[in-house]
Amino acid sequence: MKRFKIFIFIFIFLFTITLSATQGQEVNISSSFDTSRIYIGDQIYFTITVDQPNDIEVVLPQLKDTLFKSIEILDGPLVDSTFNQDGRIKIIEKYLITSFDSGFYEVPPVFAETKNENGIKRYFSDYSHLKVIRVNIAPADTTAQIYDIIGPYKAPLTLGEILPWVLIIIICGVIIWGLMKYLPLLRRTKTIVEPVIDPDPAHIIAFRDLEKLKAEKLWQKGEVKNYYTSLTEILRQYLENRFGVFSLELTTVETLKELLKSGFKKDSSYKILKEILSGADLVKFAKYTPDASENEIHFQNSWDFIDITKEVEVIVVGENIKDIGKEGSI
Repeated sequence: MKRFKIFIFIFIFLFTITLSATQGQEVNISSSFDTSRIYIGDQIYFTITVDQPNDIEVVLPQLKDTLFKSIEILDGPLVDSTFNQDGRIKIIEKYLITSFDSGFYEVPPVFAETKNENGIKRYFSDYSHLKVIRVNIAPADTTAQIYDIIGPYKAPLTLGEILPWVLIIIICGVIIWGLMKYLPLLRRTKTIVEPVIDPDPAHIIAFRDLEKLKAEKLWQKGEVKNYYTSLTEILRQYLENRFGVFSLELTTVETLKELLKSGFKKDSSYKILKEILSGADLVKFAKYTPDASENEIHFQNSWDFIDITKEVEVIVVGENIKDIGKEGSI
């Protein structure tokens, strides 16, 4: 009998130790709402609590968008954890939820899981219940009268909303007043006409440009194409200033044709101009390389053409008539 009592004592002792060890490794999970009843559109928290040993890893699934049917997740999870002195840890996750559809909802259990060499083990919570109630805005009477939706409330205007418009109106008024006052004064102001200075005669400008071209010594430096380009530009500008032939954008053929239309005759000076422009075209477009004597001849012919065709001013002195060029030579 004494041995039997000892055996029973040892059995109870070992069972207690085993149970304590098993409970120490147990994972407990629970889920619940802050309240079991809400009105449509109210916001409350759905809380998941996990009580576990701190030496194992427990994974909770992340809930998104919808908790269950018409229960929407607005925010979360907000995670918090606390450590106990018995070597366990408590993890709390909170989701902010709401619902816009009335009814009674039984939310299925949520679970936490652990992984080890034996596989995956899941721990489930209980069902959570929530009742969503419609807001009764109709008067409490016996008739089932249906009321229309109340229109939006129009808030009164504030000073901050009105002040910017008042300032804009004042500024626009000041601008209009200023325009009405000062525009007539501006119109009365006499326009100062600057005196027009007569330009130099066409041949004076051309001779001056020819002297500059000669001083640059372009063809002597090997810049033959630039030399003939500048020479023809001087002649074309002279034709524009002297005869009104705008030849800077015209070809040689078009320039000569327009020159004849202006009343110019096909004399020796016409042939000189045609020879100069045609020779320049060979250099600029046909890659012709003239010798030094040709360059000098084209320059001298250009000078002679301008000198022959320059405008002559007629002055009557007594009974004598004298032809004086605008450059002052007789």
